[in-house]
Amino acid sequence: MTTFPKYIPQSDPPLPPWETLPTMYDLPSDNPEEPGLPDDFHFLQPLLLYLTFQPINWNPELVYSAADLNLYYTIEHPLWYKRPDWFGVVGVQKLYKGEDLRLSYVTWQEPANPFVVVELLSPGTEDEDLGIKQNKTDKPPSKWEVYEQILRIPYYVVFSRYTNELQAFQLVGGHYEPMNLNNGRILMPEINLSLGLWQGSFRDIERLWLRWFTLAGELITEPTEAAIEARQEAEEAKRKAAKLAKRLRQLGINPDELD
Repeated sequence: MTTFPKYIPQSDPPLPPWETLPTMYDLPSDNPEEPGLPDDFHFLQPLLLYLTFQPINWNPELVYSAADLNLYYTIEHPLWYKRPDWFGVVGVQKLYKGEDLRLSYVTWQEPANPFVVVELLSPGTEDEDLGIKQNKTDKPPSKWEVYEQILRIPYYVVFSRYTNELQAFQLVGGHYEPMNLNNGRILMPEINLSLGLWQGSFRDIERLWLRWFTLAGELITEPTEAAIEARQEAEEAKRKAAKLAKRLRQLGINPDELD
């Protein structure tokens, strides 16, 4: 005998689906091994970090960063990996061995471990990201354990877009110590940069973003911003030139005849 699932009777007239079906807030990831949600913010925020990670005291050819890339961390278990929302490395070429785009970041085949890692907190991953949840001994270690104890990454940053809380940890004596913010920013003097929150528009989305600054607090511009600034400067120079030319003509001088 075939049994059919029970159907929920509709009202008459039926309600629209946006009132009866689950919303984007109700639907979890379909992968139980990775409960974080691959949402728009998890694409745009790492992109802004990628575009503005420009350590002033390093050759740009030896600065590498990546988002949502498998990070393999122990030769004893070569299939174990973490996938940081974003991480940055200095002293490493953009292409693997100067030849090819990376499929993953395999630490035992690279000249340096990540210098800084950023995790964007999600309700399903918050405990592991903050070191509250420790994995079982027969399971891979948590992100916190990997970053602190295995890779010894100097700076670990977590940011919640839900609370706008920024937390940072620095490796001191082999373990992470909470960092105090300096004027709202995390100072990293080794690379002459700081990391902080910025209220502004990125890709036409106005909100509070995490991005890179100089140590003095000046914004590191991304290419679109740099192009806008260059255009504005050119327009301002054109206005000044037109104003000067008008003034010269008022004085009886033809600016077109000047060398």
